[in-house]
Amino acid sequence: MNGLSRRALLGATAGSAMAGLAIPAARAAAPFRNDLPPAWHRFRIGEFEATVISDGALPLGDPTQAFLGVEAGEVRRMLTGAFLPPGAATLAQNALVLNTGRQLVLFDTGMGDSMGEASRMFGPTTGQLLKNMRAAGIDPAQIDMVIATHAHCDHIWALVDANGNRNFPNAQVAISEADLRYWTDDANKRGPEFMTAFIDGARKNLAAYRDRMVMVRDGQEVIPGVTAVASPGHTVGHHCYIIASGDKVVMNTGDLAHHQVLLLRRPGLEFSFDTDPKLSAATRTRLLDRIATDRYGVLSYHFSWPGLGHVVREGEGYGWLPSPMNTTLVE
Repeated sequence: MNGLSRRALLGATAGSAMAGLAIPAARAAAPFRNDLPPAWHRFRIGEFEATVISDGALPLGDPTQAFLGVEAGEVRRMLTGAFLPPGAATLAQNALVLNTGRQLVLFDTGMGDSMGEASRMFGPTTGQLLKNMRAAGIDPAQIDMVIATHAHCDHIWALVDANGNRNFPNAQVAISEADLRYWTDDANKRGPEFMTAFIDGARKNLAAYRDRMVMVRDGQEVIPGVTAVASPGHTVGHHCYIIASGDKVVMNTGDLAHHQVLLLRRPGLEFSFDTDPKLSAATRTRLLDRIATDRYGVLSYHFSWPGLGHVVREGEGYGWLPSPMNTTLVE
């Protein structure tokens, strides 16, 4: 039998064998899951263990109504250039839990549900902090101190639940005296419509901790390794916090800048929820320059999740360099 006929015979034999095999029917496509995992991220700051906990997305709506001082077209161009939707601005809410080995400290609490319908003034995606904290293995009862950057709703309204009970029953609350006074004073219920809700919410949440308050002061340690930095403007008593351990330094900037594109590239822009917009812009520019010069790490409450990175000088403003999300705790 020559080579050609042998090949033909082998082909015919293989074909006969294949004919006896049933070809399985195509399986249906896998269903969409339509869910997300709990949002928390753990990392190190020197000897400290840090965990960023999300309180969920905070939609602001039309960015041209929130970020003021430049024409609307420029705002939209900056967002489009950063591959962000030009017609709607959404802020993250990145609360920080810091374990120093001696104390467990929470910076800001998110929106919570203490004020009923008002707690959803920015939509149903907020108020996720307690759920995500538990998913990260942190019991709210373990928190020794809540450090508030300021007394706005998205930073302290989860101090208590809807019934006024403390969500952090063993915690002290550290806040500036200026913010404590301002945001619990009925005389300040004037101007924008949101002021009444903000003041009523601050009073309810802060009153539950009135016997365990710690007043923060510029340049002083709140706890070992955490130093307050006065940064007024967004509120009268807004503070950032420098966290230092070993050779690592991270500044928790709170609401120094609300957006990683708009308020870094144009730090002089005004934000509609600022108590003193011009002072806020001046403070922002001053501290961004310090952060870039000293090469601090940054945790920003409202920058894209998880809000960790570095600020660098870029053109007439600053740029944002997000840090990689490590999958280990080794740095």
